[in-house]
Amino acid sequence: MIFSRDKRWRPGLGIAFLPLLVNACGGASGQSKSGPGGDKRPVSVVMAKVVTRDMPVILDGLGTVTAFKTVTVRSQVDGRLDSVAFREGQFVKRGTLLALIDPRPFAIQLHQAEGALARDQAQLRGGQVNLDRYSRVAKDKLIPQQQADDQGVLVGQLEGSVKADQAQIAQAKLMLEYARIRSPIDGVTGVRLVDPGNMVHPSEAGGIVVVAQVDPIAVLFTLPQDELPRVQKALAEGKPAVDALSRDGSGVLATGTLEVIDNQINATTATIRMKAVFPNPDRVLWPNQFVKARLHLGLRKGALVVPAVAVQRGPAGAFAYVVGEDKTVAARPIVVDSTDTELAVIRSGLTPGETVVTEGQFQLKPGALVETREPGENKEPGGRPGKGAGKAPGAAREAKKP
Repeated sequence: MIFSRDKRWRPGLGIAFLPLLVNACGGASGQSKSGPGGDKRPVSVVMAKVVTRDMPVILDGLGTVTAFKTVTVRSQVDGRLDSVAFREGQFVKRGTLLALIDPRPFAIQLHQAEGALARDQAQLRGGQVNLDRYSRVAKDKLIPQQQADDQGVLVGQLEGSVKADQAQIAQAKLMLEYARIRSPIDGVTGVRLVDPGNMVHPSEAGGIVVVAQVDPIAVLFTLPQDELPRVQKALAEGKPAVDALSRDGSGVLATGTLEVIDNQINATTATIRMKAVFPNPDRVLWPNQFVKARLHLGLRKGALVVPAVAVQRGPAGAFAYVVGEDKTVAARPIVVDSTDTELAVIRSGLTPGETVVTEGQFQLKPGALVETREPGENKEPGGRPGKGAGKAPGAAREAKKP
């Protein structure tokens, strides 16, 4: 009822508002009928067929580049470091002179050993002459046999002294050679750890420089322990190929072979460590560089394949939306055998020729009606173009102007 200010009912005003109330109620009722429970508009999605094809068996793991050989070059003698013959970061060959320790103390030891050898050799020659003489005289019974025997013992002692002197000479020559420090491997030198003028000793932990061999070079990477049987089988048949990819997986840096499977599993991470060796003439791989290692275990014939984006993850595991003949979707549980950046190999759950959804799954639920659209096409549920689709960047703003 509608009253005026004097609280009297005016029937004309009430009649005028009745059509508006009826329209409002009818609109609300119509909206409830087209709500989510009754919405049968198709959802635009991208679809793909389940196919069979030959697929390479690939396992991916994170890896770290490590030098094939690493040597910390230390002095093997005590002395003063006279000079350094390498540049930091220089590529050196085995036997290249790296540093020189003051050689004069070792040269003096060599001369002393040579002098002792000359003295003992002269005494040995004299002793041998006397031994020959005593032996002849002893046969004629002109001197006691004991005297000849004693001379023989003396000659033996002199021979031992000569051999000891020769060993001292070899030792002195070795020390003199150790004063010239050479690279034990082919590789690249690191930062110099000690400057010329310092005293160096064999017991020092730091050494003079670290030389790392980078051609060939190695990559250490890990895989889940469940993959161990397959990797062992492939390694027994021959060294499988391994690709070293950039950390984001965008490109192959080098290709090598699997050489070693570690002799124990990491109990904390349930992974097994492996070592691959790569030729590295262009030095694209560098020690401690992070890479992605891709292990090739062979070729699988007639594998069941779908695009990797079709695989969804839920509380119960992996599943895919399968499109039926009536254009409705069902969430099908699947078992994924392996995946790469583009394709997934399905062990069970799908059959060849079926259609799966590869884009637009977030709009779906089991039983939803779908329609096909091109990849990347922006559409709202129901097939209508998305807001702003097909317009220039400023068109939407211009349309809003009164």
